[in-house]
Amino acid sequence: MLTMQFHPNWPHGARTVIESIAADGTYRSQFATGISNGGLTAFRGGDRWEWESRLFSGRYDDRPELDRPVYGVWNRRRDAYGGAIRFGSSYLRLKPGTIERATFCYPDSARSPADFGDRDVLPRLCQLADAARLDDLDDYVEAQVHGAVRLAIDVEAVVLDPSFIGTPVEDAARELGCPIEYHPGFRADPAAFDPSYRGAEIVDLARTLGPELTPDLLGQAVRDHPAQSIKYVWHYLARYGRQLTS
Repeated sequence: MLTMQFHPNWPHGARTVIESIAADGTYRSQFATGISNGGLTAFRGGDRWEWESRLFSGRYDDRPELDRPVYGVWNRRRDAYGGAIRFGSSYLRLKPGTIERATFCYPDSARSPADFGDRDVLPRLCQLADAARLDDLDDYVEAQVHGAVRLAIDVEAVVLDPSFIGTPVEDAARELGCPIEYHPGFRADPAAFDPSYRGAEIVDLARTLGPELTPDLLGQAVRDHPAQSIKYVWHYLARYGRQLTS
């Protein structure tokens, strides 16, 4: 299945990400939103612009930003947490028909993959990903969906972390026009984090945030700390905080 990961309560202008998605009614690319949970190079001449130009043979070079493909993953293991936890605590699960207008690659498009194509290449890409045996945060087959991803039409469900129950995120999710589901949740005690994973300074920051980290807490913390640092704290929570382990 195709999934698109995001942090629903991180800021996007005067709104949160999920509020902006609900207001737009569509899931937009970094070229249109100016935000990303990966690199921020979506501008003409930037790294993302350059690799999209190569990957799609210049197809989008002179097209409006809103026409650009949006990025997700092929959730090859049907993971309850989504196919690429590196990029967010919550995700959109797309309807099966969207696979017909998607392309796929492995590894990530930022790494100039040689293996790229439509759904017919998925068996090979999944084999490559399985054989690589990468860390949880890097273990994904990237997807690019061409054409608008409309919440009310193309999305089967939005799947949230349970820390958002009873919060403005849940309120905004009701405006998306698709069903709401919850995965088992991310929670972790930063006292147990290994500094070698993302650095001692990130662990120190994580420990100042509280005895138990949740996605809702990190969405609040990103307003008071550098976004890149909280992104790395999220990597710890994503890597070590799954409540469903089998």
